[in-house]
Amino acid sequence: MSNDRSAQLELYLDRLYGYAMSLSRNPDDSKDLVQDCALKALTTDKVPTDASAYRSWLFRILRNAFIDRYRKSKTIQNWETDASHLSESSMEYLGGDERLINVLSVKFEMAKLPLAQREIIGLIDVSGFSYEEVSKILDIPVGTVMSRISRARHTLITAIGDTNVVKFPVKRRK
Repeated sequence: MSNDRSAQLELYLDRLYGYAMSLSRNPDDSKDLVQDCALKALTTDKVPTDASAYRSWLFRILRNAFIDRYRKSKTIQNWETDASHLSESSMEYLGGDERLINVLSVKFEMAKLPLAQREIIGLIDVSGFSYEEVSKILDIPVGTVMSRISRARHTLITAIGDTNVVKFPVKRRK
């Protein structure tokens, strides 16, 4: 059973790390959060059997680990990030790879967002959860998820508007 649990958990490690990065903005802290989540998931007796419920459960564990870790240090709202991995110098033009530049620009601006906005973008746009799944993870109504993601995306789009990221043209229906 332990091997089955490990294999099941392993499917989500990259997505858990991405979500942890959206919360903590620090690679080392993100690794620690994923490790805390994995430890709890592998040692608990009661594990959801439905794949969707299992996935939501894992992300809820990770979120709670983040909240617990930084509530103890009482710095969750004022937490400073180690954004050295997202410095301006890391965004220099590299052999015409505009995609890489765009990704770095978005990551750099996302790191500046408030925690609540990074969290909702991390769950929906980074980890790929549906609004309904995020509603369950965060224990909030779907309508609240929709308004939060809308505001978060608007803030992010406004922030990257001054960078080199080129927006896709929007095709209007006639």
